[in-house]
Amino acid sequence: MMKETRIEGEPLKALLKSFPQRLETLPKVRLIVVGDIGLDEYVLGDVRRISPEAPVPVVEVQSQDSRLGLAANVAQNVASLGGEALLVAVVGDDAAADVLRSKLKTAKVNPEHLIVDASRPTTRKLRVMSGPHHIVRVDFEHKQYLSESVENHLVEKVVSLLPQSDGVVIEDYAKGVFSESSLQTIISEAHALGKKVFVDPHRSTPAKYYRGADVMTPNREEAIALSGVDYDEIRASKDFILELGSALRERTGVVHPIITRGKEGMSLFLDGETVHMTTLARQVFDVTGAGDTVIAALAIAYLGGFTLPEACVFGNVAAGVVVGKVGCVPCTRAELLAYVDVLTET
Repeated sequence: MMKETRIEGEPLKALLKSFPQRLETLPKVRLIVVGDIGLDEYVLGDVRRISPEAPVPVVEVQSQDSRLGLAANVAQNVASLGGEALLVAVVGDDAAADVLRSKLKTAKVNPEHLIVDASRPTTRKLRVMSGPHHIVRVDFEHKQYLSESVENHLVEKVVSLLPQSDGVVIEDYAKGVFSESSLQTIISEAHALGKKVFVDPHRSTPAKYYRGADVMTPNREEAIALSGVDYDEIRASKDFILELGSALRERTGVVHPIITRGKEGMSLFLDGETVHMTTLARQVFDVTGAGDTVIAALAIAYLGGFTLPEACVFGNVAAGVVVGKVGCVPCTRAELLAYVDVLTET
């Protein structure tokens, strides 16, 4: 039977209180971040009436903004938490790519490893919002696999950076950047050099694409899709999450799945043991990009000397910071430490 443990109460508080000192001695972790990249664009305004043309709200625009999204958000979280991100991704030959490069430099992420593919646009996700409320999202993107030459370029770039990295984060948003071949090559080449591979998966990607990865961080719905379980059959089981984790591990071949469960926290699956961690979010305004923050923080902590359960708590704290903000934003070390103070003051 699988052993279950929980990190909560006084042991959790003690762990949180150790973070400030441990962060002082945390080595600078260098992570390759590879995957789908894009711009998150925002149109912000007030809604005071319904359109006379159709039963839809009229947004009176007050401001516009654009932020780093997808793998770029993972990279900026790595940088803001004190690590170094080697970002490998594919962009179009367009104005959005120029904006991305500029914003990456501002976030202290070097854009030199971006690969240009003129046959596809740079992904943009335009959100129209009133306060914290989303009115509509408009996606500009081209979902298809990379050409053979571009895919080879991407894989070769990642492999060339492996000797100078501490690990790899694969950020999959299923926009065509990854094939089974490219993912398996990256994973095997990383392992050949003793590098850990962390995967933020997508529910529509075949599970076998991720086999052999060290850590994977699906949310509950992604875990159900990737595991192949019949949700209707097991949802009422008191061991639902254990059965889900076991099926996920078996089907994907990932060593340590970590299922993020929203307000129920997260569950880490180790050999013969499942570790449950409570959520550390005090207020939730917007969950956009929270998964990006989790995997960036978790990878930095784990490769910096934390145990995997400790790294999960570290990622949980960072996620608690960003869900209290609106939009796709990184978590800084200062914000994380301030939030630890809040969590441990009572």
